[in-house]
Amino acid sequence: MAVPKKRTSKSKKKIRERVWREKANQARIKAFSLAQSILTGRSKSFYYTTTEKNSTPSE
Repeated sequence: MAVPKKRTSKSKKKIRERVWREKANQARIKAFSLAQSILTGRSKSFYYTTTEKNSTPSE
């Protein structure tokens, strides 16, 4: 017969949520740092291709 599980305490729930939010925050900081280094041209560990087009007006 199925037995209901014990309820998770509020403190444990808050701890888990805080860990989850901190991981997301670290990922956000890392992504933002990488984007800044790419835009300024100082990235040494990230390679990407750019396609430059001539900006001539077509008339």
